[in-house]
Amino acid sequence: MIIFGTKGYIYQLAILTLVCGQCGNPSAHTLRKRVSKFTLFFVPLFPYSTKHYTQCTFCGVEHQVPNEQAEQLLAQSATQAQQGGGQQHGANPFAQGGQGAPGGQQGGGNPFSQGGQGQQPGQGGNPYQH
Repeated sequence: MIIFGTKGYIYQLAILTLVCGQCGNPSAHTLRKRVSKFTLFFVPLFPYSTKHYTQCTFCGVEHQVPNEQAEQLLAQSATQAQQGGGQQHGANPFAQGGQGAPGGQQGGGNPFSQGGQGQQPGQGGNPYQH
């Protein structure tokens, strides 16, 4: 008795900021490669199908992408990564370290943190901690 079949593998190649064709929002899209392989006795032997997809993280819609366009998108993500993470204007204003923080605050200024930053003068600790 010979046991054969197929198995699918999904590889996440990149995360890109694109405008979704479905919802119209500029959001993160994952570029994924789906590879289907022929198996013999549960051992994957060779791929017989490779397809590329992008998925919008806002609405969840998937679009199949031709191989040439997938290579262009992958090259685009590589150049964004080489330029220091891509978007400096999209820095998290609440990140630790103060980069991009409003008013030039260092350390984020979380009023509920243990460090006491951002608290009103005269308060001795976190008012919501018992």
